[in-house]
Amino acid sequence: METEEFRPTAAEIPGQQLPYPASQEDMTPAPDTDLANYKPAGKLEGKAALVTGGDSGIGRAVALAFAMEGAHVAIFYNENDDDAKLTAGLVEAQGRQCLLIKGDVRDPQQCRSAIEQTVVKLGGLNILVNNAAYQKAQENFEDITEEQFRRTLETNIFGYFHMAQAALPYLNAEDAIINTGSIVGLVGNEILIDYCASKGAIHAFTKALALNLAKRKIRVNAVAPGPVWTPNIPATMPPEEVDNFGHEVAMERPGQPEELAPVYVFLASKDASFVTGSIFEVTGGKLSSG
Repeated sequence: METEEFRPTAAEIPGQQLPYPASQEDMTPAPDTDLANYKPAGKLEGKAALVTGGDSGIGRAVALAFAMEGAHVAIFYNENDDDAKLTAGLVEAQGRQCLLIKGDVRDPQQCRSAIEQTVVKLGGLNILVNNAAYQKAQENFEDITEEQFRRTLETNIFGYFHMAQAALPYLNAEDAIINTGSIVGLVGNEILIDYCASKGAIHAFTKALALNLAKRKIRVNAVAPGPVWTPNIPATMPPEEVDNFGHEVAMERPGQPEELAPVYVFLASKDASFVTGSIFEVTGGKLSSG
């Protein structure tokens, strides 16, 4: 029997601020990542996946969906041990292995180590999901320090570059790389200038890498979420921006992480055999044009 979906409207999201990195369990309301009504179909049976930023939010939902579809999953996360352990428990409850790897995607050696550990422990690598991200809102452009700018770009685009290069020797025909972009990489956001720049770079990186790897039959795509209720929001945005979060989209609410996960499953599976170089917008009606 299906459970009732948890889809709070923007008006039901109160202003709040949590220390960075925030725990998903401390958010009000907590994001929906349990995929209680998801119907798996064995689309990733026997596959091995690595998800960066997989401890919470979109990464947690994707890791769980992959496990439900039959994949073993490695999670490469930066700081939040408790959230990572909770995600591992959800994956393992599906009868799949979950390898937890703590590290920093800004460090190419740590990226190589994460890939190598995944290959050894899970027996290979078929799917790389680049999802780790950093953002910090600044109302005034002049307040973006060089340190912040570097951290944002090094996490959000350098990290994707490092992970893709490290993974490539282990990927084969029909395997997939999936990057997490953002609608703000297409339309901009006045208080997230450096973050927007990094997400725009991810979209261009995705398209160019897809062209480069097509001859090897490795598919590369990106998901561009709209406003999604994840720990990064109350941890990096001012309370007045968190209050009524997601009100600007046609559906008048933020997305929940589990609403993104099926798109990642599609892009990772044979269902997307003729899909590469695409940016999938999942935005609740916040459009990139028009």
